[in-house]
Amino acid sequence: MTGLVFNWPLALAVAAFTVGACWFLTMPAPKFDSGSALNEGSASRGAIIFAAGGCASCHATPGQPDHLKLGGGLALASPFGTFRVPNISPDPVDGIGSWSVADLANALISGVSPEGRHYYPAFPYPSYTGMTLEDVGDLYSYLQTLPRVSGRAPPHDLFVFFRVRRGVGFWKLLFFHEGKSEAVLTRDPVRDRGAYLVEALAHCADCHSTRNIFGAVKPAARFAGGPDQEGTGFVPNITPERIGHWSESDLAEMLTSGRTPDHRRVGSTMIDVVANTSQLPQSDRMAIARYIKSLPPRTTPHP
Repeated sequence: MTGLVFNWPLALAVAAFTVGACWFLTMPAPKFDSGSALNEGSASRGAIIFAAGGCASCHATPGQPDHLKLGGGLALASPFGTFRVPNISPDPVDGIGSWSVADLANALISGVSPEGRHYYPAFPYPSYTGMTLEDVGDLYSYLQTLPRVSGRAPPHDLFVFFRVRRGVGFWKLLFFHEGKSEAVLTRDPVRDRGAYLVEALAHCADCHSTRNIFGAVKPAARFAGGPDQEGTGFVPNITPERIGHWSESDLAEMLTSGRTPDHRRVGSTMIDVVANTSQLPQSDRMAIARYIKSLPPRTTPHP
């Protein structure tokens, strides 16, 4: 009987094709370039976008009282290691002062840096990707008005396997839908504004959901609460299954003062959230409340 002969040239060709295909499929793909018709916007409107997005909660330099000094450096623990939040002040060397509007749009909507590298989804671009370009331009203009802060954050301290950013390209293939928002719009302008705020700008699901082993939100547990990604507790369910007895006014009041209808006050990272939402127009807080009240009830996952 003639033995099988291993075809090395064919095997090498298949391996080379596979590597090439993976390299191509995981390539960072910024949506905008210098020729894109993107413009700076209104800094005053950008202040609202900044507050709704909770930018200061992560990017303000720790250990100092000014939440507009966006020098970064905050450590974010995760199952994959520790992420360090970058400097997004207008400093041209250590911050984003040299960025164009297209650079900011690529970061928020495509999850790609000006250097053409994937951002880790600890930066919530899977939600920000639903932002309008007008809001990106407004946010850009507002960020340019803030104080310059020198100094860069320390590098991420991740487990070895997760240090290869090209691997984020595989994650994006599975879980990232560029330009798509989870918001389902209706003809109710108040609810639709709330959908945009909750699903895109405020990225509420990024905290109030359970994630799978790859760090992506589980659709069946979206807004239903889950383990805090930093391992410090359990984030509450905000669907009607848990807070169905709250009225829209109750929710708007909580987003203004931190007081709940149960005569309690919010705690943990929600304190920072309220510090941001309290700066929004009352109409936006009511819009958020209406959208939250419209969510489908979902059972809280077991810890």
